[in-house]
Amino acid sequence: MESDEYCRQIEAYLCRSNSGHLVRISGPSFDKVREWAAIGVPLKVAFQGIDRHVQRVAAKGARRRPVRIEFCEADVLDAFDAWRRAVGVRTTANTEDEGDASGEVAPRRRQSLSAHIDRVIVRLTALRTGPSPSSAWDEALDQVVRQLDALHPAARSPRGPARDAILAELATLDARLMEAAYASADESMMTDIRREADGELEPFRGRMTAEAYQSAHQRCTARILRERLALPILSVD
Repeated sequence: MESDEYCRQIEAYLCRSNSGHLVRISGPSFDKVREWAAIGVPLKVAFQGIDRHVQRVAAKGARRRPVRIEFCEADVLDAFDAWRRAVGVRTTANTEDEGDASGEVAPRRRQSLSAHIDRVIVRLTALRTGPSPSSAWDEALDQVVRQLDALHPAARSPRGPARDAILAELATLDARLMEAAYASADESMMTDIRREADGELEPFRGRMTAEAYQSAHQRCTARILRERLALPILSVD
């Protein structure tokens, strides 16, 4: 996508996010959005960043002025960093080995496993109450929730090998959940998801080896499928 079209779509989305108020992107703001396009921020990821900022501002009370795009930059780049971690690409535009999916990332603060499992159970339980593509999908969700329930008591204060064992179990359950997700998705959905993954990775493709691109595409496809089905991530880095 050309950078000018990218900017126009960001501007249109920003206006919709501001309840229809016209907010032009021009001058330094235009240059900033063009930088997002240049480093490969997918449109959908930029939209997610805008949504995060608008929602946070709205939570503080009624807005008097429309949100401007420059105020959304930190949230857009944060959303892009999360996308990059999930897909496994780096952002340096002049790096020839862009396809190295093992790019260094900043260490994350250790989170409570019991709280994480609680959140995952809540989200999966909510999915079980909604429309389902098949009985096999319902059964897969039910099995994962029951296994998480059984795992929860041990996750309250694990240390050392005990924590490592729980992390390994969560990774295994996440893999099983994604296998069930692929099995439940019809070919039409998967074709659309692969096409979307192609678009998201297009800015990076010229700097990636075929092997790296295939790996990144698989990750990107899995991320989009997870997003389409509103699936939480069970594993913990």
